Amino acid sequence: MAEQMGGTRRVAGPRRPGPATGDDGVPRWLRTSAGVTWRMLVLLAGVALVFFATSQVQLLFVAVFIAFVFTAVLRPVVDFYSRVMPRPLATALGLLSGFLVLAGMVFYVGYSVANQWQALSRQFGDGIDQIVDFLENGPLPVSITNEQIAEWIDNGREWIQQHAGDLASQAAASAGSVVEVFTALALSVFCAIFFLARGAEMWTWFVNQMPAGARESWKTAGGAGWYTFSGYTRGTVIIAVTDGILAFVLLSLIGVPLAAPLAVLVLIGAFIPLIGAPAAMVVAMIVALAANGPVQAAVVGIGIALIGQFEGHVLQPLVMGKQVSLHPVVVALAVTGGTLTAGILGAVIAVPLVSVAWAIYSRFHQTDPPMTTEEAAPVVDPADEPADEGDASPA
Repeated sequence: MAEQMGGTRRVAGPRRPGPATGDDGVPRWLRTSAGVTWRMLVLLAGVALVFFATSQVQLLFVAVFIAFVFTAVLRPVVDFYSRVMPRPLATALGLLSGFLVLAGMVFYVGYSVANQWQALSRQFGDGIDQIVDFLENGPLPVSITNEQIAEWIDNGREWIQQHAGDLASQAAASAGSVVEVFTALALSVFCAIFFLARGAEMWTWFVNQMPAGARESWKTAGGAGWYTFSGYTRGTVIIAVTDGILAFVLLSLIGVPLAAPLAVLVLIGAFIPLIGAPAAMVVAMIVALAANGPVQAAVVGIGIALIGQFEGHVLQPLVMGKQVSLHPVVVALAVTGGTLTAGILGAVIAVPLVSVAWAIYSRFHQTDPPMTTEEAAPVVDPADEPADEGDASPA
């Protein structure tokens, strides 16, 4: 009879015989482990080859990824327009609508910055004086004089003069990066036009190139992957816009300057899981601290943290649903791995790629009936446990 002690099932019975061996004397467990090992090595080699090939054409990969994002976001709009007009015209109108929304957002942010710049400069100077006064006369006084601040400014100016050449070379390198960014955007828009206008025909052509026996599997994998990717992309856009609107309302009510640009920063941060929201919160708190003081900065931090809780517990389940069902630990590991591999870009694309891979795997994988926690407890054979000292018999 089996009994439970400390969550571990103990099974009484005779000791099991040793592992069976093959004709060559190799234990069965070693043979099985070796087979699994070399298959895993081949799989890892294939994954490494894919990553290496992607790194060689990173610009192309990024452009296609952005094109898929544009397609996922604009496809409902294009489908709506195509009900009353030809598909090519609906595609052009859908892209124009998306461009107008984006351009309007950028224009509003630029107008807000230009309109509040003088007031912000004055408030920022007053806020710096308040911070210095708080450090000197607060509960933990720190001795900071105006001479020290002037010395820090002079040191910073001197450092800039000494490293002017390095800064110029970095600026030139950044100019090259800007060219690459515009190239990727142009290529992504070009691809998105065809994906939106002729996406179904392009997918049909691709499936027809596969052997007849493999077409059904490709159709299933493509449907599961696109359903998950489009759901994740559209859901992320909806959540990001909602976060930006809530942040704008919060910052406007508190009276933080540049509420619109900071809200846009919160919106952008929503596209970077785990990292973007805290970074946007820190920037907003710094602006509030410099302009309105530590109390307003604390209120901003608490408010944006509450927006993050609302996103995680209400918006994510409501908008995403079951389209993206990844455990938070998996999301954290994916974001960390993507960041280590490709920086911020890797952090952005890691979660949707893992979501698509898991959706395709779940569609093909047939799971057995699940076990309960009690049934999944490890089994310990009493014969494998050392005997208690009190039960030991003399030799």
